Amino acid sequence: MANADQPVTKVTIVGGGTAGWMTAGILSQWLSKVEIRLIESDEIGIIGVGEATIPHIRTFMPLAGLDPLRMISETKATFKLGIDFVDWGAPGERYFHGFGKIGRDMLWLHPHQLWLSARERAPGSVGSFDDYSLSAVAAYKNRFAFPDARQQGSPMADFEYAYQFDASLLARYLRSECEARGVQRIEGRIVDVVTDPDSGFVDRVRLSDGREVDGELFVDCSGMRALLIGGALGMGYEDWSHWLPCDRAQAVPCTSVAPLTPYTRSTARRAGWQWRIPLQHRIGNGHVYSSALMSDEEAAETLLGNLDGQPLADPRPVRFAPGRRLKSWERNVVAVGLSSGFLEPLESTSIHLIQTAVHRLLAMFPSQGFSAADIDEFNRQARFEYEDVRDFIIAHYKVTRRAGDPFWDHVRTMDVPDSLAERLELFAASGRFFKRGAQELFAEESWVQVLIGQGFEMRADPVTQFVSDQAIAEFMGDIAEVIEDVADKMPDHAEFIARLPKSTAVQAAPGQPAVDFTLRSGRGA
Repeated sequence: MANADQPVTKVTIVGGGTAGWMTAGILSQWLSKVEIRLIESDEIGIIGVGEATIPHIRTFMPLAGLDPLRMISETKATFKLGIDFVDWGAPGERYFHGFGKIGRDMLWLHPHQLWLSARERAPGSVGSFDDYSLSAVAAYKNRFAFPDARQQGSPMADFEYAYQFDASLLARYLRSECEARGVQRIEGRIVDVVTDPDSGFVDRVRLSDGREVDGELFVDCSGMRALLIGGALGMGYEDWSHWLPCDRAQAVPCTSVAPLTPYTRSTARRAGWQWRIPLQHRIGNGHVYSSALMSDEEAAETLLGNLDGQPLADPRPVRFAPGRRLKSWERNVVAVGLSSGFLEPLESTSIHLIQTAVHRLLAMFPSQGFSAADIDEFNRQARFEYEDVRDFIIAHYKVTRRAGDPFWDHVRTMDVPDSLAERLELFAASGRFFKRGAQELFAEESWVQVLIGQGFEMRADPVTQFVSDQAIAEFMGDIAEVIEDVADKMPDHAEFIARLPKSTAVQAAPGQPAVDFTLRSGRGA
């Protein structure tokens, strides 16, 4: 009989892909006495649309014991400074949601407060809001460099970045690392899940060839099929399609073109939006749309008609239901990735939600007694996280002046969750922001870039009225001047990647960029 106080010693991961191998990567690095097995089938493809990340991915690398430079080489990765939003506020408009800080504060007043005040009191005294973000200015110049903590007082001291990579190559790289640590990969297709008649716990899974694989803790990384959490345990799903009407995507790679941009692009379309993610060897593209308002054929035609290079395959359709599993942890099954929920990749959060789920699992790794308190806390945090990201994505649709298309007319006028409505009301009143919990992902900088970029009307903090027009103009002008100068001194993004060592074990040759993988807070992710 199992000892309820002893940690789980046998973990079975159902499903590979990014979610399965990220889970195996972290658990195998820290739980050396735990037997970890991963079941996946070559017959079942992976979704693989999440190729862009946010700065928090940089905490995954050391936690999983990975070499970031080798990851860049193995996955044909590029660097990402943020997202270029085209036609979202209104056709013909463009703004940048960049990582990291925006300018610097004047005492307790944030740059966006000063910018809002100057725009109202002295139009023309300040430039585009993008001018005050180093990420935005560097991105549009196609420049990149690692942060340098030695440059105190410079925006380079805490410069933020993330990665854009080939998700299938990432899974392959993670698999090789995990297998070298002793993770056992089992090739096979699951045809049945056997549960204990008394406890309801998953006891084992049965493969198509008759083999059975048991486990004490099961991690469901089976994607939208949710074989364990949904199929075997019957955990329900909360549908958010009334706020997020896109339910289809088509993905296709195309040949690369110059320049190699250090950012993802999101372009609004008639019934959704299109992504563009540049990698070293190709460009990843996709079209996310509402099947109620656009046919699959029209969606594919729109996608293929808006590629920068030649398509390398036929568009691959993906169906999804936006929402979340009512519980991500039920009995002895933890859902990670798409089995736990799906939020469209508008802000590149898919891989982040995998990462935080595995972080949570590691922090609350169970004993064989499976504490109900731990499970409840895991589910509370997961719910908060999904709802937090949901609200930020909904805001992109709600705060728009696009009109004339049924899709945009609907999202512009729809009711939104109370949590988002309250946040928008606070922004409208005074441009103020307050975090609501430790798990909240997007910082003030992210919210103000999106809201200002899409034309949301908000008043500045009334305290800015005590700062003169001249003082604000000079202060903001100095920020823009410094950022422009720093960005101009960065190397070209493609040249920077070409000069990178293949691993941190390789001594950088003269002229190669200094490597700085200092972990940051991810402010403004």
